[in-house]
Amino acid sequence: MRKITKTVTTTLAAAGLLIGAGAVGSAFVAPANAATSTIPAPTAQIPVVSGKTTQVALDAGFLKALTTLKLTPGVIGGATLSKSGTLTFPITGGFIDYWSPSLHYRPYVQGNLLHEGSGISLTAGGKKVSLEDFVIHPGNDSYISGTVLLNGKTVGTNVDIFRLDGSTLNPVTQDSSGDYVLKGTTVYVSDDAAALLNKTYGTTAVTGSLKVGIATLTVK
Repeated sequence: MRKITKTVTTTLAAAGLLIGAGAVGSAFVAPANAATSTIPAPTAQIPVVSGKTTQVALDAGFLKALTTLKLTPGVIGGATLSKSGTLTFPITGGFIDYWSPSLHYRPYVQGNLLHEGSGISLTAGGKKVSLEDFVIHPGNDSYISGTVLLNGKTVGTNVDIFRLDGSTLNPVTQDSSGDYVLKGTTVYVSDDAAALLNKTYGTTAVTGSLKVGIATLTVK
């Protein structure tokens, strides 16, 4: 687990709850083929992302897992959870470089996206774990990080919570407002988060293949 400390693991296990989150990561992920070929011009570049949203349409299997583990989800700050099961987090900064998959340049999405002042919570047994200030790190090893709090007290930063599978990402489009839309990235619980969940709740049901949902990024 990236930079998850022994203190964080011990605290969360003692609380009987899993969390995972993090802070701002590297602003640039080196392309896998940078050393052997000329870098093509990006299909789209957003040097300063000034807003819009990241949405995750939650998978039925993930919602069932929360019910099984008796965890009650909630939203923090500017985040929302629709009745249909879609989480929405406002994007507050970052940058994105995008290459069309047809250019055979990898990773074809690079940069980072900040979501300061919002997050989700998991509550059970009088314990409330907050996952805040998410950062999406696209690249060869895509993941989401953030800040972890237990009953309002920070217990960890720059901690992994989800891994991202960009192989399911659709080509970038633009909506009627001219905003860029990247849809289709599959979000999974990380292997380390799954291990911690199983240890905390005495189960073997959670794995790194647990699908959280499908993400849609809309950037201004």
